[in-house]
Amino acid sequence: MDIYRIHLTGWTASFRYPTFVSGFQPTLPVPPLSTIYGLLSAANGTIIIPGDIPVGYVFRSEGKAVDLETVYELEENLKAKTNIVRREILFQPELYLYIPEKSLAESFKKPFYPLLLGRSTELFMMNEIKKVELEKRRKGKIGHSLIPFPTDGVYGPIQALPTHFSDDIPRKAIGTRAFYLVDKLLEYNKPILMDPEKEWGVWMHHG
Repeated sequence: MDIYRIHLTGWTASFRYPTFVSGFQPTLPVPPLSTIYGLLSAANGTIIIPGDIPVGYVFRSEGKAVDLETVYELEENLKAKTNIVRREILFQPELYLYIPEKSLAESFKKPFYPLLLGRSTELFMMNEIKKVELEKRRKGKIGHSLIPFPTDGVYGPIQALPTHFSDDIPRKAIGTRAFYLVDKLLEYNKPILMDPEKEWGVWMHHG
């Protein structure tokens, strides 16, 4: 299966748990699908949602740290007060995107909007676009990604996450479902598409 692999890197990334609104802000270990489709939309300049294009990805980072962040909270009288929030961040993140459309892959060379992975300060840079052939194998390693729950042979923390958001104001979460948060490579003893150069499996999300 021919596909385009896009390699992106940044300095930091963080992905908010939907259930944590205030207080300590932990990060998901891998980006949710809504962030991935947001990244595709930013590069392309138009909204891309699940069902428009299948996508696979592998995300890794060098470590995790906790930062102190000043938050400005507006009250009803529009007066602002400050608060200090402890936020987890992922250090030296890198993302490998797998998509089947050449034109969309090429848009990462001159993205329409800034490429962000996480919050508005977390810029990402495109390093390489390469056409690769994913091989169908009877088994292999898979992980560093979201995997739909339930999937036989996969394990890890489970979290309900939206697949994308509406583009109106206020934005609405759409397609919420349960996923495994797999932050390591697992032995997967079922048929899987493998990237032969990286020797890891690629789970393609189709919507």
